[in-house]
Amino acid sequence: MKIYDEKHIKNVVFVGAHGSGKTTLSETMLFEAGLINRRGTIEEKNTVSDYHDIEQERGTSVFATPLHTEWRNYKINIIDTPGLDDFIGEIISSIRVSDTVVNVINGRHGCEIGTEIIWSYIDKYHKPMLFVVNQIDHEAADFEQSFNSLKKLVGNNVVKVQYPIKIDGAQGIVDVLKMKLYKFGPDGGKPEKLAIPDSEKEKADQLHNELVEKAAENDEELLELFFDKGTLNEDEMRQGIKAGMLNHDLFPVFCVSALNDMGTGRLMGFIDNVAPSTVDLKPEQSIEGTPVEHKKSAPTSLFVFKTFHQPNVGQVTFFKVNSGTVNINDRFVNSNNGETETINQLFIMDGKDRNSVSQLTVGDIGATLKLKYTETGDTLAEKGFGVTMKPIRYPESRITKVVLATNKNEEEKLSEALKKIHSQDPTVVINFSKETKQLLLGCQGELHLATVKWMLKNIYGLDAEFKKPKIAYRETVQRSSTANYRHKKQSGGSGQFAQVHLKIEPWYEGIEEPEGFNIRGKEVVALPWGGTLVFYNCIVGGAIDLRFLPSVMKGVLEVMESGPLTNSYIRDVRVMVYDGKMHTVDSNDISFKIAGAHAFKEAFLNSNPKLLEPTNKLTVKVPEDMVGNVMTDLQSRRAIIQGISSEGQYQILNCMCPAAELYGYSTALRSLTQGRATFSSVFSSYEPVPSNIQADLVKQSDLEEMEV
Repeated sequence: MKIYDEKHIKNVVFVGAHGSGKTTLSETMLFEAGLINRRGTIEEKNTVSDYHDIEQERGTSVFATPLHTEWRNYKINIIDTPGLDDFIGEIISSIRVSDTVVNVINGRHGCEIGTEIIWSYIDKYHKPMLFVVNQIDHEAADFEQSFNSLKKLVGNNVVKVQYPIKIDGAQGIVDVLKMKLYKFGPDGGKPEKLAIPDSEKEKADQLHNELVEKAAENDEELLELFFDKGTLNEDEMRQGIKAGMLNHDLFPVFCVSALNDMGTGRLMGFIDNVAPSTVDLKPEQSIEGTPVEHKKSAPTSLFVFKTFHQPNVGQVTFFKVNSGTVNINDRFVNSNNGETETINQLFIMDGKDRNSVSQLTVGDIGATLKLKYTETGDTLAEKGFGVTMKPIRYPESRITKVVLATNKNEEEKLSEALKKIHSQDPTVVINFSKETKQLLLGCQGELHLATVKWMLKNIYGLDAEFKKPKIAYRETVQRSSTANYRHKKQSGGSGQFAQVHLKIEPWYEGIEEPEGFNIRGKEVVALPWGGTLVFYNCIVGGAIDLRFLPSVMKGVLEVMESGPLTNSYIRDVRVMVYDGKMHTVDSNDISFKIAGAHAFKEAFLNSNPKLLEPTNKLTVKVPEDMVGNVMTDLQSRRAIIQGISSEGQYQILNCMCPAAELYGYSTALRSLTQGRATFSSVFSSYEPVPSNIQADLVKQSDLEEMEV
């Protein structure tokens, strides 16, 4: 396979709403370049990129798939991504390694929900981007409506390079950069290049001038040239458009019919000649602060943006060459863990097909097999070049389920399978809760969850159940209380004896020391589950020997690990041990541990105990016209709305909401807003549970204990 230099490699990622035509466009680009002899279709389940069984079964992209095409001595690496935001992890990692984002728009629908969601990530990464309005030859297509919806989304920096027309019953595209008309036959393919007809001349001239002005705005030399000449030639316009794309200030709009191969050749030509390549991008800052320059002469570094476990092959690792060159048998240090890896094989991937190469240079995207210590987000660098690229930031899970094997003997096998799924899709989050003793699976939505279930069944041969997770409540006290307990046990020989008097009170940061006690010692314990225990030695006159106090505290901590209300952890309590009795022969550590535990439990139950529930900081981004319904739903979930701000056509609702009320929220919000709203949720604090709900939870806990 031909080796391309860094200036002739372009990396584009196809993003867009579900059904916009990304997979069809990538297939047509491969066909147009002659890399495939026949175009596959989603219906026939034979496209290059949607090759996984689950994609063919569902008729939609689930994974981001790297492939490539070649056009006029340029290599274009394409990553075809899913259109549903349940698979946002695949989209984000692909955007991260792209040079240019190609945002595909369905010409019948214009800017859609998926377009809006994906735009926020493109804008965050400040990536160069162009729009492609697809399906222009469809009878229901409306290019002007589509363009206006894009303008509403990204502002006045969106600019037409092309627009479609009908001419003599045939599909045409007017190109205002080249000032040509492309006229297509019914089967598409290579068009006739014609002069722009008189009926379109005035419109084309106006759009050409707008494009000239936009191009000139992004380069001071071009701006001066524009003022001197009043125009720019085609090469100068290309220069200005490229500068605008690099500045994230100019978003060109093209039009195609991917299905009927109209306009794809011109699009590839623009990607070749104008769209930025890796060497045009600014140096990337490493975590260490060392800039990684995108140069062939620089030390080699690779960024791993995707891993995939392929049956009968093993782990396939996809990477971008950030600097230098990589050859077969090169050895690299994984900057994230210090392990050394050897690149024994080197590939260009086209869907499931692996094409061997001997070398890849800066800016290229490739793959290798069977790396032992490398995962998604890792950096591989040549020895002595200690750089670590910033990790990919994935969104928090939107739904969480308990996952368990239907066959209890396969729990370990399930755990291993989930680890592999997580390694190739970090938005699948696996945690084991020691508190609730449940294996928790976090993902982005119901479809994402269904995909995980499909993979477990069809790839790993596992049947799994998914259930609602338990909520990790906390218990605490609301007032002071005293108690004492005598432990006495005699069974021949040395017995057991201990008596403990103690007082408990609520604890909070900055609280004054307790009054009425002779404080002889104090221990502050930061509890592993959060919160604090402050334990005071207030013994006077040696009623309890000092050596037994740690045992009393052990007894207290034992109760705090399984509170009397719902067996939840207890937090934020202070305990004053102020009196007791001991026996010279029968007193020992276990006796005082038991006495301390019983005394603490009795005092706790008499202190008006309160359940605390985890409360999340919830941020909801919702279209202005849908705010009312969303707020009504939030109030029904006991959410407190703390503030509202605006972001374009959206309202941002900042709320505090009990975690228990967020179960199923992803599905409910999608239903309420037709999928147009998004949310993020992170743990904030523990807050008191309302009394009526506490009563129900305590009753439920008692019933569960009786069943056990």
